[in-house]
Amino acid sequence: MADPKGFLTTPKQNAERRPVDVRIRDWNEVYVERSLLPIITRQAGRCMDCGIPFCHNGCPLGNLIPEWNDLAWRDDWNAAIERLHATNNFPEFTGRLCPAPCESACVLGINQDPVTIKNVEVTIIDKAWENGSVRPQIPERLSGRTVAVVGSGPAGLAAAQQLTRAGHTVVVYERADRIGGLLRYGIPEFKMEKRHVNRRVEQMRAEGTRFRTGVQVGEDITGQQLRERFDAVVIAAGATTARDLPVPGRELRGIHQAMEYLPLSNKVQEGDFVESPISAAGKHVVVIGGGDTGADCVGTAHRQGAASVTQLEIMPRPGDQRPEHQPWPTMPMTYKVTSAHEEGGERVYAVNTTHFSGDEHGNVQQLHLVEVEFTDGRFQPVEGTERAIPAQLVTLAMGFTGTDRQNGLVEQLGVDLDARGNIARDGRFATNQDGVFVCGDAGRGQSLIVWAIAEGRSAAAAVDAHLGGTADLPAPIRPTDRPLTV
Repeated sequence: MADPKGFLTTPKQNAERRPVDVRIRDWNEVYVERSLLPIITRQAGRCMDCGIPFCHNGCPLGNLIPEWNDLAWRDDWNAAIERLHATNNFPEFTGRLCPAPCESACVLGINQDPVTIKNVEVTIIDKAWENGSVRPQIPERLSGRTVAVVGSGPAGLAAAQQLTRAGHTVVVYERADRIGGLLRYGIPEFKMEKRHVNRRVEQMRAEGTRFRTGVQVGEDITGQQLRERFDAVVIAAGATTARDLPVPGRELRGIHQAMEYLPLSNKVQEGDFVESPISAAGKHVVVIGGGDTGADCVGTAHRQGAASVTQLEIMPRPGDQRPEHQPWPTMPMTYKVTSAHEEGGERVYAVNTTHFSGDEHGNVQQLHLVEVEFTDGRFQPVEGTERAIPAQLVTLAMGFTGTDRQNGLVEQLGVDLDARGNIARDGRFATNQDGVFVCGDAGRGQSLIVWAIAEGRSAAAAVDAHLGGTADLPAPIRPTDRPLTV
């Protein structure tokens, strides 16, 4: 193990965030540059090297967490990145964006603060990029087989990289103008600067992966054409059908889905716009939805100069401690304060939107809500709690309901859907159509980035086997695996 007494003598210390009044003036990542390696090595030394490391169960990728914690504590960064890359293609993504179910499953977390696994993970990969340890892994020979990957989010990129390294010729199709999917246009710059995506894409290009941007599969190229041109097709297009809010006034101007609002802000950072066509500047902003996407909208509104920001959640406020019905090692629902919440705004729980009202020009001006309580299996309004709050910009961040069917890809490929509107697959990530596979949110439904990467890796192993490959790619999970939550 690392420091035999580390978990007894070293208190938990999280990565330091930049001061609020400084960071809301720019779009750089909120964390102080990770250069304080002695702090990170001491935190890695808190790892107990458990006989049964439940952090492995908490992580869908099966990351070898005790091993690279020990190596980080010993300052053996080259060996640490080898262990980390053995199970995770993109630790710089997960180390910044994953909610860390591994930490919820940490054995030390039973009666103390868990190991800061994410901070150690992202330090290992950042250190590896700095010292040149991350290099293209070019296959020794090509298989002569071809694979199309539809979607360039974390699942698609993971599948593509694994299949390219196995010797197959892989083409990734992305409908946006840049590679990355939601990594590119759904995650604000202050959570993950896009230089991290760019250098991974360049590594993959050097390995042989080919990228085609601005291509809407189902329209610009049909499903039938994909089947004719490629030996296998991997659908990794995400679950992009956003949940809407069908209440009176929804048609007013100024009410947008989160994935209409957030990408435009990212395009400003890419240099496509001087300012966002949908801006919170000087406006009273209301974000409907209490999850991570809602928090991203909150942080974006702060940086755009909103007059006020209010985030609404229909569920009651979670507790500060792990609930009794969500025991270790499951991932509990507890009150979380993100970097965006530190920056200001109000969070309102247990409320439901009844309608919107606007001005004579059709612009939203107020959001009308009522307090609710959960009884008889549904949310019931509390009489006498109706009120209105100012709302000149409203973003809907209430999650997603399934894969996009508007482009015709599902129908053209003839793949079945499951009861939840996701593309159905068997235990090998295969759809009902021979040679067509699905991974990530397109088959699983809305989930975490760590699950997307794990499914991309596993689907790649299934595709390689289908093509008669001998790469023996790792397959850490099955489609039926579920997270350690209750």
